[in-house]
Amino acid sequence: MTRLAPIALLAAALAVLSSGAVEAQRQAPQSRADVQLSFAPVVKRAAPAVVNVYGARVEQVQAHPFFDDPIFRRFFGDRGGQGGPQGPGRAEVARSLGSGVIVDRSGLVITNNHVIQNMTEVRVAFADRREFEVDIVLRDPRTDLAVLKLKNPPADLAVLDIGESDALEVGDIVLAIGNPFGVGQTVTQGIVSALARTQVGVADYQSFVQTDAAINPGNSGGALVDMAGRLVGVNTAIFSRSGGSHGIGFAIPTALVRLVVESAKSGSQTVQRPWFGGRLQAVTADVAESLRLARPTGALVVSVVPNSPAAKAGMRAGDLITAVDGQTVEDPDGFGYRFGVKPIGGMASIAVTRNGRNLVVPVALEPAPPGGQDAVTLAGPSPFAGARVATLAPGMADELRVSHRTDGVVIMAVEPNSAAGQVGLQPGDVVLSVNGRDIKSPADLREATAQRARLWRFQIDRGGQIINSMMGG
Repeated sequence: MTRLAPIALLAAALAVLSSGAVEAQRQAPQSRADVQLSFAPVVKRAAPAVVNVYGARVEQVQAHPFFDDPIFRRFFGDRGGQGGPQGPGRAEVARSLGSGVIVDRSGLVITNNHVIQNMTEVRVAFADRREFEVDIVLRDPRTDLAVLKLKNPPADLAVLDIGESDALEVGDIVLAIGNPFGVGQTVTQGIVSALARTQVGVADYQSFVQTDAAINPGNSGGALVDMAGRLVGVNTAIFSRSGGSHGIGFAIPTALVRLVVESAKSGSQTVQRPWFGGRLQAVTADVAESLRLARPTGALVVSVVPNSPAAKAGMRAGDLITAVDGQTVEDPDGFGYRFGVKPIGGMASIAVTRNGRNLVVPVALEPAPPGGQDAVTLAGPSPFAGARVATLAPGMADELRVSHRTDGVVIMAVEPNSAAGQVGLQPGDVVLSVNGRDIKSPADLREATAQRARLWRFQIDRGGQIINSMMGG
């Protein structure tokens, strides 16, 4: 018993000290600073650089078939523009609403591409209600980003510094600033919930910052800022079944934002990205077991395009990519992001596991070879009228997300309200045959669709899925 006494006394002393410490922690605040926690200084720095973005376009709406009936028109008339029934080709104004961030003294504004998609007129409004006309400088659907430029930027233009999204850690406090539901500029607070989120489905380059800061419709294109008042992401999507915030929002990291902004500053209307030239697949549990990996991670090279940067670097089918310039790659989307944000020129160090050996392969950061020189826009009485098509080239395959093919005739664009758009043809569709005729070139497709047909039968490849369609002429 005597040996236990000192231990008991020590425990009692610790308990007393602990109790005193707790009491000390619970004591009343001694000053206003002890109880005041405010993000106001951060908001004052960042909010003036966040703007509301308004888009509009005039579109022709197809009239009701009853307007072709002379009796109907006799009774109701053709009173377009007077509030009554309107005739064929009546015009309506489509509008969009979102947010944007001023990122350069010259008046450059970054926003989401889907906010201004198909819009012909765009304006921005500052937090103090001043409005400015803008030009659309660059659209980049692959990142869902776009750059606008104020036509007459004011002298007191506020600019938000672009921070380093790669420096974020899960648990960091962040603020979301935007214009949800059009109610006016709003600030919400949360933390970084996760990093490098993929499979979100709103852009090609997927490595999103996830946050529980409330993000709602209208916040798209707005700022996600850190506690230093720097831009660390552009809010772009929410996970919601109701359309409102459920605490799962996604922002495009500033590593991608910086790439798009720098392209706009250089005067380019497109974003030049390095081309890898290899088809990748995710590592499943079965693949990981066959490769004797501790866990399923990395991007597995399935095939390599001849004469591509990957081929020139000696990459092979079966190589497992695990990192780009020392940054870990978890899946093909992660590789696409890490490799895609690199500037053109120089080399990227690709960490590879090959036959159980770890290698570092230098890959040149080169743009894809240009394509589309033989592009034509189809006309005539066919379902393809209004589609712009070209021979598939490596760069186009990457841009149009058809990297599973190396040849064919691909649809590059579809004109609004065209026959091609009405039948559901999409950019990236590869046309294989029309009315039993194999299509090998744009000239083949133009010839096959030049004459009216009683029945159209055509076959396309959409994302690796073969679709057979049939419709009357």
